[in-house]
Amino acid sequence: MRTYQDEPVMLRETLAKTMIEYAGKDTRIVALDADLASSSGFGAFQKAFPDRFFNCGVAEANMVGIAAGLSSTGRIPFAHSFGTFASRRVCDQIFLSGAYSGAHMVIVGSDPGVTAAYNGGTHMPFEDMGVLRSIPGIKLIEVTDSAMLRGVFDEIISSPAVYYLRLKRKVTTAVYGEGEKFKIGRANVLREGKDAAVICSGIMVAESLKAADILESEGIKVTVIDMHTWKPIDEDIVAKYAKETGVIITAENHNVVGGLGAAVCEAVCKLSPCRVIRHGIQDEFGEVGTESYLKTRFKLNAADVAETVRKAIKL
Repeated sequence: MRTYQDEPVMLRETLAKTMIEYAGKDTRIVALDADLASSSGFGAFQKAFPDRFFNCGVAEANMVGIAAGLSSTGRIPFAHSFGTFASRRVCDQIFLSGAYSGAHMVIVGSDPGVTAAYNGGTHMPFEDMGVLRSIPGIKLIEVTDSAMLRGVFDEIISSPAVYYLRLKRKVTTAVYGEGEKFKIGRANVLREGKDAAVICSGIMVAESLKAADILESEGIKVTVIDMHTWKPIDEDIVAKYAKETGVIITAENHNVVGGLGAAVCEAVCKLSPCRVIRHGIQDEFGEVGTESYLKTRFKLNAADVAETVRKAIKL
């Protein structure tokens, strides 16, 4: 049985530590931040490699342009800002200077969705992955926990592309153990069940596993799939469980418009039509509050996912 528990470290610490480890072996790796080094954890990278860190100030579009320029000289830049500013504000730079130009760069968008908490609606990215998903060739990854973050690094460094790495800055729930394997573009099936499939990512993975526990106590068995890569999405897994269960529920800390649910619907329409219910932000703006309050406000708790599954299998 797949377990889940709070991690002892913040994801931003794991990110900085992993970058420092890889940068010690690969001089191409550099870091850029938009005056948020204390928030992102990049301050640790700055201390370790002061000549390979660039504070670009509150000028995110320029930061992405600089990152693209560094990529053109053979560097592998990691550029961070909060998810709203790492997507909406810099979309044109990511498109033209990044993807169109064939850059190898990593845009880190932190505090996705309700995890922005007290930063409120202006800083609460419910749309970041949707904004970027239509850019040709971009790879969109929502990290589940520290083990996954470390596990995708080899491929990120060795496979040139523009990456958008969506991750919570602070403590998250550990789902994976050290040494587990991850492949960008390949989902992880965490639990098997015949009645429905829940396709999720990020903070919704643990909530979906908890929902599966609730449902199992009622005799309902669901498959739980961590679709950590939204683009390229794992169409084979979507088609397999569309055929086997006939009902898919997507669970995302993101607007259902243009988000994971939309990507799954596109794959289902193309490969194996079935019922898809999109559980997530229902085309709303964010607001100020604790993460706990916001998960309740936007129905992102395990009980909410379980209720959506119940309704879906009764339709």
